[in-house]
Amino acid sequence: MSKKSIIAREAKREALVAKYAEKRAALKAAGDYAALDLLPKNASPVRLKNRCQLTGRPRGYMRYFGISRVVFRDMALNGKIPGVKKASW
Repeated sequence: MSKKSIIAREAKREALVAKYAEKRAALKAAGDYAALDLLPKNASPVRLKNRCQLTGRPRGYMRYFGISRVVFRDMALNGKIPGVKKASW
């Protein structure tokens, strides 16, 4: 489990990206890069990091499910993800 401060920091970045999304798009379309420089750095979507929604783990993130591989395996083995079962042949 990640530290609460790291998870909170990432949530704050997501809010900033959403807040400035339209303004960034308009400035990029206009080609006004000087004004883009004046926006907060954390308003850039490139600075976002995919993290597990349950634990905050940054590595082994599965985009389709929004969780890490560790949590995915636990949930799949417990039958909490419909349509997913352990392979055997």
